Amino acid sequence: MTDTVYGPVTDWATDFDHGAPEYNANIYKIWEDLKAAGCPIAHTERYGGTWLPLTNEMVHEIAYDTEHFTSRSVVVGQLKPSEVPDALPAPIGGAPPITSDPPFHQEARRILLPAFAPKKIDPLRDEIRQMCHDLIDNMGDAELIDAAEQYAQHIPVMIIASMAGLPKEDGDIFRSWVHVILAGIGESREEREPVFLALNEYLEKAIEDHIENPRDDLISFLLEAEIMGNKLSREHVAGTIILLMVAGIDTTWSGIGNSIWHLATNPVDRRRLVENPEMLPMAIEEFLRAYAPVTMARLVKQDYEFHGVQMKEEDWVLLPFPAANRDEAKFENPDQVIIDREENRHAAFGLGIHRCLGSNLARLEMNVAVEVFLERFPDFELNTSEEMVWSTGQVRGPRQLPIRIKARK
Repeated sequence: MTDTVYGPVTDWATDFDHGAPEYNANIYKIWEDLKAAGCPIAHTERYGGTWLPLTNEMVHEIAYDTEHFTSRSVVVGQLKPSEVPDALPAPIGGAPPITSDPPFHQEARRILLPAFAPKKIDPLRDEIRQMCHDLIDNMGDAELIDAAEQYAQHIPVMIIASMAGLPKEDGDIFRSWVHVILAGIGESREEREPVFLALNEYLEKAIEDHIENPRDDLISFLLEAEIMGNKLSREHVAGTIILLMVAGIDTTWSGIGNSIWHLATNPVDRRRLVENPEMLPMAIEEFLRAYAPVTMARLVKQDYEFHGVQMKEEDWVLLPFPAANRDEAKFENPDQVIIDREENRHAAFGLGIHRCLGSNLARLEMNVAVEVFLERFPDFELNTSEEMVWSTGQVRGPRQLPIRIKARK
């Protein structure tokens, strides 16, 4: 495993690094050990100072507290926003509305709501099903497949590209950008900078093309949208498209991969869903709870005492929604995956003002992707002869998911 620029972790309570490969690979054990040792909130000086609360109460409190915590940047970086040249300040931020604070946040979010309403999303079901079948057809008769690289990673890329009016064949480019933004936080700035420049150049050209050739897609929609009587700036439009890439690709790809991983390692649950496909929506909610992919971040606005710890201005605070979902104070038997769990008010899509506005789309993609996979492959298992690789950073999911197909239809 490769260490980040900060070197190996010495103590997960006082020197944790969520960008280290061993973090996501052992995440539940790390959290369990921290809480058992009486550490409900870890701290590190890495990334300029970062906090990691692990209880549902703490995560919930920070997510709803816009007085003491700003959303100006929701992905932890080696530089604070104040250290980044030309970074858009609060309340807008670089990827509105997720980087926006009230009151601007409400207006920026309102613009996007119609594009992600159920009446817009539900008609995509057939298109997603066909995509999934095509991906499986392309696997041929292979007994060994990689369900992450050959299946899960492609589905959200194609959907987001189609919605935004970007070429689907640029999927590899989009995934490389998402990797640098989210998974590459521990890499050197010299390695990351050229990728950010390429992303900005790509989006500038795409926006210019949409200005000259308007069409019925999300970029053209944003270019015509207004906030308080003013059209959105190009920076706002570009930031929102980056948000859709980051929030719509890696998170859903991870959710699909997590679900398939669970079914590959839990044959009883897999057989139950094959024999009772009507259970799948409830099972997907449990996979979202138990394996929630997303950890968001906030910045401390001013020095602030929080549950006995002294947070400093511009400290990062991670909001690990998967940890909140595994708190025994919130859920009965939280570490057990119960695919017919009836009471399941999980936080996989976030809490507070930034609860994921694309949750309808993510649920649809996950349900259809797992449904088709089970239809075509009713019997499969993890291929333990090959390496299983987890992502790094604030979105957790399989990046290599070796599967052995035992039966197909």
